[in-house]
Amino acid sequence: MGEVRKLQKKLRQIENLEIKASLTTEERVKVSKKAELRARLAELLLQLSGPQQTQSIVGKESEKMKRQVVENPAALSVQSPAPKMPRAASPETGNGQEEGESEEEPDSQVIPASTETSSWQQQEESEVSTLQASWEATRFRLRTLEGHSDIITCVIAVDNLVISGSRDTTVKVWHVPTATEQRNLGGHTGGVTCLCAPPPEFCRRMARFLDLSEKERFILSGASDCCVSIWVLSSGQCVKSIYTFSAVTAICFVPEGHGYIITGSDGGKVQAWSWQSMDNCQSVNAHEEAITALQSQGPLVFSGSADGSLCVWEVHPSSHGSPLQRLQQWGPSVTGCGGTQTGHGGSHRGHLALSPRGDRVFMASGRASIRVLDWRKGTVSRMTNHSSTAGVTDCINQTSGLLIGSCFDLATGESTLNLFTLPRCRYLVSLISPETPRILCFSMWRTASGDHRWVTGGRELTVWEQLPSKTKQKGDVAVKRDSRLDSSLMESEEDSEGEVDEESDGKRLEGKTFYAVPHPPA
Repeated sequence: MGEVRKLQKKLRQIENLEIKASLTTEERVKVSKKAELRARLAELLLQLSGPQQTQSIVGKESEKMKRQVVENPAALSVQSPAPKMPRAASPETGNGQEEGESEEEPDSQVIPASTETSSWQQQEESEVSTLQASWEATRFRLRTLEGHSDIITCVIAVDNLVISGSRDTTVKVWHVPTATEQRNLGGHTGGVTCLCAPPPEFCRRMARFLDLSEKERFILSGASDCCVSIWVLSSGQCVKSIYTFSAVTAICFVPEGHGYIITGSDGGKVQAWSWQSMDNCQSVNAHEEAITALQSQGPLVFSGSADGSLCVWEVHPSSHGSPLQRLQQWGPSVTGCGGTQTGHGGSHRGHLALSPRGDRVFMASGRASIRVLDWRKGTVSRMTNHSSTAGVTDCINQTSGLLIGSCFDLATGESTLNLFTLPRCRYLVSLISPETPRILCFSMWRTASGDHRWVTGGRELTVWEQLPSKTKQKGDVAVKRDSRLDSSLMESEEDSEGEVDEESDGKRLEGKTFYAVPHPPA
């Protein structure tokens, strides 16, 4: 395993180097060895794969997990809809939550009496099998949106429009049905790093203030030029620019009171800005390194940093001076998302992506698994998102009872989207397109007919469009099942992925507690 880990680290370095805007001669030499390293890694993984491998759960650990699942049948409950639904989800509801869905929706069901357990489990397994079969029959067509000249760093969807931000300093607006560029929003002098769209009711308030149509929509963009820009979506006009004094690396909108724009900086600072006055309400040095993710869930804000730490905040509109109140903070020793990688000319931390749901936060940090943190208790479980340690998970998202994680295979260069049920995280299928490059950002929505539409970004901006069930067209995406992901929730007291930093490679990460099944909200 020692050579496998070394090869994986080298390939991660190369993948990070390839995202850079420019390379030194030494870095170009490293990149030129990618094919050779991939071939050697694939050879070693093939040698290691065999009946003796059981997804890092072996011996007593495997039996222990089986006992926990049997003793807790509620852990297998499934509340995920079929791929096609009669009503469309609004992309503005955010965080994978449907309009009208209560934020207090429990992720658990009443455990049936022991005499009913067997039949209940059979029914649940039947529901999962039906969902899997439905997804296996689903087809997707891919369309590339061409126009950016550098890495696409962020994407969001508003109605039938996709908005993308790029390191080329532009924000572009795309009309999805026709796959055409509608607007090119130029104004930033640094790479665009993040985007968000305020809910319609807050757009109406801004529209009335600016004497625009109440149907007008606005989007927010943050960039490395230390600016947050507010754009009118229909015209592409920038109506307001906020200077933050630090490179903006993450942004979200909180619909509490008159509304707040929350920004994160490359230095770890979290700032709150009034949507009504655009004044700075609060600045907090929350993390030691760059904030790479900000997600809102009702009055809560989740901030994730490149150092692997996570903070949970609650917004109190009545506290005019300091609307952000920190509820909880967990460091990388708890989240399991720390660890130094080497790549961009030296040591640096990875990118932490977040997707909260109730008391749980799904976290992706460039590993083969997805961490699931109970942010109130500080307990973590690990969800398998790749069948070997050669996988890299860059982003995660939710919609309509569905969790989707991206995965990039270091050994083959293949990108995959893995689908899981929510709330119980049962693996469904994997969507594979050999031509799709590494997925660095991801957004999803549904059409009026209930079909899925997704957009992924990285080196390319690609729309994934679900084909009508009765169509005879052949899809561009292969829908497959990897049986090795069926036992997706794993228990371990050690990090078995071989992805910790060089100083702690192979050592136990103290402070982490892993459970076979994530705890539901209290």
